[in-house]
Amino acid sequence: MVHDSSSQPRLSHGSYEEDMALLLAPRLAYFAGVARHEHVTRAAQELGVPQSTLSRAVVRLERDLGVTLFARKGRTVSLTPAGRTFLASVERALGEVERAAESVRADADPHGGKVAFGFLHTMGSETVPGLLRAFRADHPGVRFTLVQNYGEAMLGGLRTGELDLCLTSPVPDAPDLVARRLDEQRLRLVVPDDHRLAGRKRVRLAEAADEAFVTLESGYGLRRITDDLCAQAGFTPKVAFEGEEAETLRGLVAAGLGVALLPPPAVARPGVAELTVTAPRAVREIGVAWLDGHPDTAPVAAFKKFLLSRRGQLLPE
Repeated sequence: MVHDSSSQPRLSHGSYEEDMALLLAPRLAYFAGVARHEHVTRAAQELGVPQSTLSRAVVRLERDLGVTLFARKGRTVSLTPAGRTFLASVERALGEVERAAESVRADADPHGGKVAFGFLHTMGSETVPGLLRAFRADHPGVRFTLVQNYGEAMLGGLRTGELDLCLTSPVPDAPDLVARRLDEQRLRLVVPDDHRLAGRKRVRLAEAADEAFVTLESGYGLRRITDDLCAQAGFTPKVAFEGEEAETLRGLVAAGLGVALLPPPAVARPGVAELTVTAPRAVREIGVAWLDGHPDTAPVAAFKKFLLSRRGQLLPE
């Protein structure tokens, strides 16, 4: 294993930082094995590689670094000061890789793995807890990372890998996503309890054409649905307030600041009346989406199958 590092080609300065990790990574475990035994033959036996392969790997590592890591005497080696410095960092790096590998293996475990699941804020108080309780009856060890957000943000999470699955509305239609409709949810016209329409059970949306509306911000699925339904009713809503959460909008309605199209609340709120909209048909579709072509771990596949089995039964009665 004698060599002259000064005669070996080095990485060009421009590509050094970019390429160094790629060059060094496969050889670090070999280096650590030789350093641990201070003997090439014993290290080769432990690592299960030919002695010649191990020797060449260490020589190339020193060549790429431009530093002598071992003082050599036959098959026996000892670390140089530079080698000892390098070994400390290599052992930390290899330990981190092993911890990362164990983490992803654990996340993929069919009995105790992890699912990153996104859902709309309006589904967080009742629908999602009920789903998780039902799923975990048969999969008690599966863990969840739960993310509440609006639709477009969750679709972005699917694309970046932050999420495995999400419940969203409207059901997305995008070439890089797969989406399946699961259920639909009726929307109600919510008015203050002293409003002129408050004594009614049913209303046509056109009857609210002159009202001030409180809505979710642009980009939220429910905002798009509200705008579309008002357009079908023949008017553009006059938006007085925009928010980020449905129950905040109910509070604004209760304060007399406008009316809103909202899904039913988990718990009835005082100060408002909730009216069935007879025309147009006021519903929002709820669907599950995932990234097309993205391989599922066992727990993700199991939860996806469970959600698809809930078609028409997703929402509480």
